[in-house]
Amino acid sequence: MNSQQIPQLIRASEGHTVGNVRALLTEIAALLENLNKNNEGGIIDLKSLPFSTTEYDLFCKILGRGEVSVHIEAIGNSEVLETAYPGLWRVKHFNMNGDVVADLLEIAWVPQFIKSQPEDVRAGLERLQIQLNE
Repeated sequence: MNSQQIPQLIRASEGHTVGNVRALLTEIAALLENLNKNNEGGIIDLKSLPFSTTEYDLFCKILGRGEVSVHIEAIGNSEVLETAYPGLWRVKHFNMNGDVVADLLEIAWVPQFIKSQPEDVRAGLERLQIQLNE
């Protein structure tokens, strides 16, 4: 069998960038503009994107860190970090072993994940009223 008959798989090297970072930043800019104009944001699942390790690292560096961070202890830990661009949030969820199970970008005034849910507020109010009546 000669080399012309052998199927070959060609892969980009880890250092190769195919424009994913720029395309994603363009999408984020459009979502931030929509948040400003129409009060509507969006969510982007970073784990579903075809980033090379180099692209992912570059993208994270570009996002930077803002002033706000939230650590949530629920079924596994979660962290919400403001990026260097207000309105653009990194939301990571971890399983009980500490593995990242979700790596999201949320374009919002405040990420939905950290907002109190109406049923939780009602339950908290009930507990407070019981405390006040004791």
